[in-house]
Amino acid sequence: QVHLVESGGGSVQVGGSLRLSCAASGYTYSSYCLGWFRQTPEKEREGVAVVNSDGMTSYADSVKGRFTISQDNTENTLDLQMNNLTPEDTAMYYCAAGGDCNPGYAVAFPTYTMNYWGKGTQVTIAS
Repeated sequence: QVHLVESGGGSVQVGGSLRLSCAASGYTYSSYCLGWFRQTPEKEREGVAVVNSDGMTSYADSVKGRFTISQDNTENTLDLQMNNLTPEDTAMYYCAAGGDCNPGYAVAFPTYTMNYWGKGTQVTIAS
């Protein structure tokens, strides 16, 4: 049973930073993709950043240069460092896992590539 639990969400001012963390358990695939995705009530779920088991990463254009995805295989955690936050980054952020994938494809088509999802953590940027 794959279990993903997000933490680290909250409310910050414009220009601030947050670090999200996802604790993963029960995931035993040797080839995989892990990623962060976000959704607001007005939009469909969109890809933010994805990393695969080869260490390849892909980011949405809107977060390039501001967000960094990283994984700790010894701790089974997936982090997302978010800097220079804007009101447009306000959303529920989800951690997700799937089999081996092209990270760019997973960012573009999250529901086709990710099989397991956490319950999400809310990020709110106050202007």
